[in-house]
Amino acid sequence: MAGPRPMSRNRASLAIGAAALLVVAGLGAFWFAARTSTPEPLDGAIMVTVNDDTCDPADLTVPAGKSTFHIHNASQRPLEWEILDGVMVVAERENITPGLNATLTERLKAGTYDITCGLLSNPRGKLTVVATAASEAAKAAPELRSFIGPLSEYQVYLNRRAGELIEATATLSQAVAAGDLDGARAAWLDARQPWRQMAPVIGRLGDVVNSMDPLADYLEKREADPGFTGFHRIEYGLWAQGSTDGLAPVAATLAAEASTLKDRLKQVKLAPGDLAANAAALAGRVVDQATASQAPYSHSDLAEFSADLDGIAKSARLVQPLVADAAPQSAAALDTALDGARATLDGFKVDGAFPPYDSVDADGRKRIADAFTKVADTAGALNPAIGLE
Repeated sequence: MAGPRPMSRNRASLAIGAAALLVVAGLGAFWFAARTSTPEPLDGAIMVTVNDDTCDPADLTVPAGKSTFHIHNASQRPLEWEILDGVMVVAERENITPGLNATLTERLKAGTYDITCGLLSNPRGKLTVVATAASEAAKAAPELRSFIGPLSEYQVYLNRRAGELIEATATLSQAVAAGDLDGARAAWLDARQPWRQMAPVIGRLGDVVNSMDPLADYLEKREADPGFTGFHRIEYGLWAQGSTDGLAPVAATLAAEASTLKDRLKQVKLAPGDLAANAAALAGRVVDQATASQAPYSHSDLAEFSADLDGIAKSARLVQPLVADAAPQSAAALDTALDGARATLDGFKVDGAFPPYDSVDADGRKRIADAFTKVADTAGALNPAIGLE
């Protein structure tokens, strides 16, 4: 009895092609489902979908106090979702991948806020926070006299870092004007240190960040967008293009804006709860940033995270003596988290220097995110421990 006839070469090719088409179709269906599916609602969460043009819904109303927002990215590119009080960033989630979701929980005071909807050029949405009996009672609570010293010390810290930023950006502008590529790169890296050390406060000055520090991914035409200015436009030229050509006006503007920033910081009125809250908020932003480069051309993210940690520690530790009396466990937990984050970052150093961030694998980036999550959690516990929330 004759056995089965072997498949011809043509039939085998057709079978392989059909199987490949099935795989591609399956992947396409998975991609389409991820991009078009509606996220499952979370208990008590406010659902927000961001597409290429707007938010849905674009008008939200919530009671004062803690609210959780579940943001679904239905657009074609990564996005950040922000709650803005004028130009001040109240809360944000960054690097939300197309088709995926992110959750943001924030304690909000009564008032009217803007919400960003994808690109910086898109129309903003509106968030109305309605006062409650509990929020009105909390508003009547007196400020603590013991915060006068910490707040004054922090203002001095900001003033000194702002002075360092002015010097570093002036050096950067001079090196760019002279066509000194190596000198400009070194000055750029130097300038980023005080900039990130002040991030607990600068991060809330939305207009300053959008002018001095916009990322190309959040602009319509990316690197070709007219709004691509400041630090990252210079970074793109120095590292991606390997040249100072065309950067002199950008660097001169950045140096002028650094001087303006120092004046703006003097006008910022910090409340007692801001020291710990700003530190916790920045640690949370680093968690978001750890998964994708925030210095995409120089890959100097590790040095920037280190400067972030300096700023977080300065802000949070000014509150720590007050917390130590009321809740010593919370004060000790802050030290443990800060020391752990420092050890995590320093563990990446090679011959005493941070390597490029594109050499850090997914596991390493997760370790960084986990370390800063602990910092965010412990810094976030300081205000409740002393009755500020």
